[in-house]
Parts: sequence; C-alpha cells; structure tokens
Amino acid sequence: MKSSCSLVLVIISVCWLFATSALAKDAEKDFAVWLENLRVEARSAGVSQETLEETLAGIEEPLSRVIDLDRKQPEFTQSMEDYVAARVSEKRIANGRRMMSRYPTWLGRVEKEYGVPRRFIVALWGIETNYGEHTGSFPVIHSLVTLAYDERRGAYFRKELLDALQILDAGHIPSRRMKGSWAGAMGQCQFMPSSFRRYAVDADGDRRIDIWNSVPDVLASAANYLARAGWKDDQTWGRPVKLPEKFDFSLVGLESRLPLSRWQSLGLRRSNGGALPRRDLDASLIMPDGPGGPAYLVYDNFRVLLAWNRSNSFAIAVGTLSDRFVAGRKKGG
Repeated sequence: MKSSCSLVLVIISVCWLFATSALAKDAEKDFAVWLENLRVEARSAGVSQETLEETLAGIEEPLSRVIDLDRKQPEFTQSMEDYVAARVSEKRIANGRRMMSRYPTWLGRVEKEYGVPRRFIVALWGIETNYGEHTGSFPVIHSLVTLAYDERRGAYFRKELLDALQILDAGHIPSRRMKGSWAGAMGQCQFMPSSFRRYAVDADGDRRIDIWNSVPDVLASAANYLARAGWKDDQTWGRPVKLPEKFDFSLVGLESRLPLSRWQSLGLRRSNGGALPRRDLDASLIMPDGPGGPAYLVYDNFRVLLAWNRSNSFAIAVGTLSDRFVAGRKKGG
C-alpha cells in the first residue's frame, strides 16, 4: 500500500513538472508572438528595421521586477504637508539656488523664449530628479515592453513604447543610454516618451534632444511643456492662506473660482496675516489634507502644474520650492 502511494506521488510530480514546463513554453511562445506583432506595428509606424533589431533582439521575456513594482506600489498615505516637507528641504533649496547661479545664461534664454520664470523651471527639475541626480536606471524599452505586454495598462504603455522606438529611430539617444524609471519616465525632467515627442526641445543646437545629459535641453523642454500647457507669466502659482474661524467649507475645491477681492471679504488672509494681493485674479481654495490642514489659494498656473503631474501635493511642492528660491523678494500675484 505504501509503495502504491509513493508511485502515485511520483506520477503526480512528473505530471506537474510536464504541465509547468508546457505552460512556461506557452508563455514564451505567446510573448514571442506578441513581440513579433509589435515589430510589425512599429514598422508600419515608420520605425526602421535596424532600430527594431538593435532594441528588441535581446528581449526574450518581460522584466519581472517591473511587474512587481507595478503590482506592489505602496498605498499613498503620506499627508500633503509631510510630502512637501520631505521634498522642499534646505539642501534642495540651496542646490536649486546653486543651479540658478550656475546656468544664468541658459535660464535667461529659456525664460525669455517661453515666458516661464526660471524659478519654476528649476523647481520642477529639483522635485523630479534632484537636479538630475536621480533619473532612473531601468532600460526604458524593456520596461515599456513589459508593461505593454501586461494586461493592466497595456494599451497605454504600447503607445508609449512606440513613441520610445521612434525617439531612438530619430537618433536622439543610443538605446543603451535610454534609461529611466520602471514605468518609462525618462531623463532629468522625467518625460514619458509621448511627452518627449510633444514638448522636448533641442536647445543647445546639436540636432539631438538629450534630456538625459544636456542641461539646456532639460530646461527648455520643461519650459516648453509649461508654456504650451497655458502658463501665464504675469502671475504666480498660488499661496498659503489663513482661514477665518467660521468658514463655509463648501467653497473649497478647484471647481470653485472667486476673485481675490471676494476671498478677502470672506476673511482669508496671507499666511503672515496680511491682506491678499489687490489684483483682479480668480483663485480657488484647496485644502488637500482636509479641514484643519493647510489651505492654499491657487491660480491658473497651479492647474498648469497639474497638467504635468495630477497631484495637488506635487504641484504645491513645486510652487513652494520655487517660492523658497526667491524668499524675501517681491512676487507677482
């Protein structure tokens, strides 16, 4: 009886091994078929055979680490106040001022051409990659192939992948140097490939757009993005404010816009207790951490920052960092 049970276990184990091997081969076959279909689509989109061979030849399976990161993203529980405090550090402020002193000529050119003040360009640079220090080390094409093959957001990443292949085909960056985040955000301003193709700029005139290594290209690309998203050069992003003791919280939210004079009459004041600016500007009141948390009056440029990243915390961090660069100087709006 005992030997019969052992035989059954052996047979089950062998069958399981064969089944597992067959499933693995099927998965490899499915991925290979998918990759071949991608090649056909990329060729029809104008990507050269040479680029496809160079970038896809060594990809035999999805990157498991990318799938893990996509599946196991931690739930975002950090408050807006903590988020901003962690990113607007004294070191980052000092380094940002240093960058503004290091690149005054290029920042002046970019500021003049695109109408975006340099402090916002440098603040975005600082928040995104700590002024180019942390740009990501994942191979962008392999990461995007993985995410495009995956079913969760496959359609979105397939488009980004095709854009990335066209960037390589245009000769902007060698494939071995096209590194970025696990999700495919690239360079010192962390553009997705579609954003690169829409907004990235060859500022230094070398006929390549290099947001990985060329600071002029990074600065101009960020400014071009903001300008085309509707940046208004005669106003700032917003400001922290104090609320009166009794306040109608139904007015909170980006969908509600009132003139600054109206907010003043409702009892809102600057964070230092002073009156609001005497400008004919519409503003919205936001409280990302809810009643009792910090309050901000934000202008149209805040919405432009949201076009870059749809996070109130991100936009407030960029705005706050930009303010710290010029603390003590007069700011418009």
